[in-house]
Amino acid sequence: MSKAPPASIDATQTLLAEADYVAERSLATALYLSLAMKRPLFLEGEAGVGKTEIAKVIATVLERELLRLQCYEGLDIAQAAYEWNYSRQMIEIRMAEAEGVKSREGLAQDIFSERFLVRRPLLRALEGVGAPPVLLIDELDRTDEPFEAYLLEVLSEWQITIPELGTIHAEEPPIVIITSNRTREIHDAVKRRCFYHWVDYPDAARELEILKRKAPKSAERLSKEVVAFVQRLRGMDLFKLPGVAETIDWANCLVALDRMALDPETVNNTLGVLLKYQDDIEKVAGEEAERLVNEAKSAATAA
Repeated sequence: MSKAPPASIDATQTLLAEADYVAERSLATALYLSLAMKRPLFLEGEAGVGKTEIAKVIATVLERELLRLQCYEGLDIAQAAYEWNYSRQMIEIRMAEAEGVKSREGLAQDIFSERFLVRRPLLRALEGVGAPPVLLIDELDRTDEPFEAYLLEVLSEWQITIPELGTIHAEEPPIVIITSNRTREIHDAVKRRCFYHWVDYPDAARELEILKRKAPKSAERLSKEVVAFVQRLRGMDLFKLPGVAETIDWANCLVALDRMALDPETVNNTLGVLLKYQDDIEKVAGEEAERLVNEAKSAATAA
């Protein structure tokens, strides 16, 4: 049995917290309005800051089906919305020819019926039975502009037109979360149909709260030092700054190594958990890592 969307911003924030998602109030506000007004929510921000997780959490706490459309370059209607089962259609054509019982018009009408239709996430989201599902359109910036144009009909009218069958319209709009890592700009026509929120890196207090929930085995001292270290890393000129996901992974790795506090040697040996480019690792390793460790320890003591 699915649950109704939260009735207020506070309830939204509480609901997220119950699923161990620590959201700032501005994000909870955007999400509440999206749910209340049945508008898509467009989340933009750096990779690893928790955009995709929002859709997963909403699907879990509201007990809805999660339909995920992972975007990539060259994504087309056949993979995103629907396609025909061509192999089954060919078998049907050959059987009909062998039996000789169907006219050309009758055969065409039969093979382009719903039993030969392969439903992809967009179509499944509109055809949902019962409570509307959560549709996650993940990393839209990886697709091409023609796909954005196709999305406009879905996001504006909550419908998909299939030439052979007609227009399929949703009785009730799905909950739509769209994410972008901003590797390119998304067209304004898509953004206008959504509520927008920029998901930024968390401040130290919120990131520490996230670690308490996502890395509960990490000692309090270690968690404070990890957060202080990562916060300082994000102030450096690196090719790819570590996201919250990397902070959680690093804290859990340090726990697996039985560390109760940071030390330069361990930091140097585990930088690959935080940083994903060799140039960034070389920039931080050695004396810079030692300096950051000392600053992190001082900040953790003062906190």
